[in-house]
Amino acid sequence: MDWMNVAFEQAKKAYKKQDVPVGAVIVKNNKIISKAYNKKERANNAIKHAEIIAIEKACKKLKTWHLDDCILYVTLEPCMMCTGAIVQSRIKKIIYASENPNHGFLKSNYNINNIYNITIEKANITSSNKSTELLKTFFQEQRK
Repeated sequence: MDWMNVAFEQAKKAYKKQDVPVGAVIVKNNKIISKAYNKKERANNAIKHAEIIAIEKACKKLKTWHLDDCILYVTLEPCMMCTGAIVQSRIKKIIYASENPNHGFLKSNYNINNIYNITIEKANITSSNKSTELLKTFFQEQRK
């Protein structure tokens, strides 16, 4: 299964609702545990990022905040807040599509992969391009 494609479909939902198009999927044992998209604009709430919502849903579904055996697929490199939530939830692998040069935290000097033993992977170029193009289109439309 192409889990990043599922995350991308979530991002398109955010786009259709005029929110920054970011989608996230949490997978455990090759099954979707949760999926979410950004709702920050719609909810007027700064913490309604796709990753935070997906983590919250996964914790509720699994009845634990320990998401040790889960993988997070996200269409945009997580910010500092989301990275903190990922660390706290003990997710051990993150796969992201597009880099976030302004707010991304995975490539910061903090070095979360070494400190917290989290595997970080960049998705394939096709997923990256799809995500980047959707984000560019969204922001171009917002500036009209």
